[in-house]
This record gives sequence, structure tokens and C-alpha cells, in this order.
Amino acid sequence: MNPPEQSRLGKASTYVDQYDAALLFPIPRADKRAEIGITGAAPFFGADLWTAFELSWLNARGKPQLALAHITVPCETPNIVESKSVKLYLNSFNNTCLADAAQVQARIRADLGEAVWRGAERSAAVGVTLLGPERFDQEPVHELDGLSLDRLDVECTHYQPAPELLRARFDAAPVSEVLTSKLFRSNCPVTGQPDWASVQIAYNGPQIDQEGLLQYLVSFRRHSEFHEQCVERIFMDLWTRCHPGALTVYARYTRRGGIDINPLRTSRPQGLPRNVRTARQ
Repeated sequence: MNPPEQSRLGKASTYVDQYDAALLFPIPRADKRAEIGITGAAPFFGADLWTAFELSWLNARGKPQLALAHITVPCETPNIVESKSVKLYLNSFNNTCLADAAQVQARIRADLGEAVWRGAERSAAVGVTLLGPERFDQEPVHELDGLSLDRLDVECTHYQPAPELLRARFDAAPVSEVLTSKLFRSNCPVTGQPDWASVQIAYNGPQIDQEGLLQYLVSFRRHSEFHEQCVERIFMDLWTRCHPGALTVYARYTRRGGIDINPLRTSRPQGLPRNVRTARQ
């Protein structure tokens, strides 16, 4: 078991510039899932979509190479990987000579795969795509689609998760809608640093009260939990209190340490969205 407090978060770190997969620090998902009522198979599918903006290595002649990395971690993996350890791991490529981008990609896929599946039999691969500088200008910026909850003039008084704010109209015809907010903020459970995100909620079923939903999302403002755990908590609160027929919760967090983490959880298997960053990312 690797509790977050034993990671390098919030501690002075020596930046190793020679490849070292041992820097990766997996943290089990099970404990935080048990807090929200998940003790067996989770009632959702999805993945954590990572973007790494600081990746560089040396070619055979010692010339620096660089790329962006899009990483997909299936949500059924037993572990997440603490983000600072991923930053330190990626920086360990900086003065390492490697044949080409394909070799870098293969190592990242293998190392992250080992970390997130540690202690269990693998059933899904970690996805890794590297984008070289010639493709950087093809990376779009786009806000999450949907009706903005932020237009609502509501009073907010809760700053710890308050699922009791969630309400739905069980006596009316079901609806299908996509709602968004840019006002989400939570905090790192170790350092206390703020984590900012845009959140998209797509569902069909009893209509969810929009004012209560916005107040609920704002209520995470002083809450301390990793990105993946916050999204799963939102999913479970909506799933158990509003009883949608289908539900998808997607959050795009601003980057810290050159990495953004964007979890998606959905009640039905579906293709993952393109890893398109928002303006704040």
C-alpha cells in the first residue's frame, strides 16, 4: 500500500535526468472508492486522460528531442499514479539517449502500465501517444460543450461536498441534457494546493435541479482529494441521489507541474473524447 503522504508531494526533490522507472508512485484506488460506497465492481466505465507538456530526451547524437504526450489510464486499473512522481519520471528522460520517439513511447507505456496494474492481473493497456513539434499547431483549444450552470445567480454557502444539495424531478418527464461549469475547485490532499477544473455532466433521466447542482459543484472548494477521486465522488452522488438512466461526468483540470489530468466516468461504455484542452489548460 502506498499512502499519498509517502509520495514526493510537498517535499524537496532532486530532479534525476537519467531514466528511472522506479520514480513512479502508484496509489490504490480502493480506499477512496470505499468511502463513496464502491466495494466491488464500480458502476462506471471510463479513463483518466493525461497530457504531459514537458517531455524531452536525447537522440543518438546527444541532440535534445521533445514531444507532448497524451496518456490514457483505464479506470479499472487498481492504482492511480501520483502526478509529481510522473513529472519526476518524465524528467528522468531528459539526459537519456534513446533511438527515437517510438522507443520513448514504448517505455512510458510499459512503465505506467506496470505501475497502475501493480498487484493485479492486467486487463487493459495504458495508451500513450507522442506528438512531435511538427504537430503542435494541430492541438486545438475548445471549451466543454453544454449549457453553462455558471449563468445562474445562486447563493453558495457550502464549501465541503454537500450531496444533499442534489435534487431531481422524479414526478416529471425525463430529459436529456449536457451541463457544464468552470467554477469547480478542489485541493491536493497532501500539499493543499488548489486544483481548478471545468466539469461537464451529461445525463438522461429525471431532470436534475440546476441551481442545486451548481451549489453542489461549488461545495468542493475546500475539499481535499485527487482529481480522479473527485470525479468518482461526483458520479456516485449523482447516480445514487438523482437516479439518471445514463450518466457521464468529465472534468478537465488545469495543469500543475507540466501535467493535466482529465478523468471521465460514464455509466455506459462509450468512446473516449478527443483530448482537447480548454483555454485555461
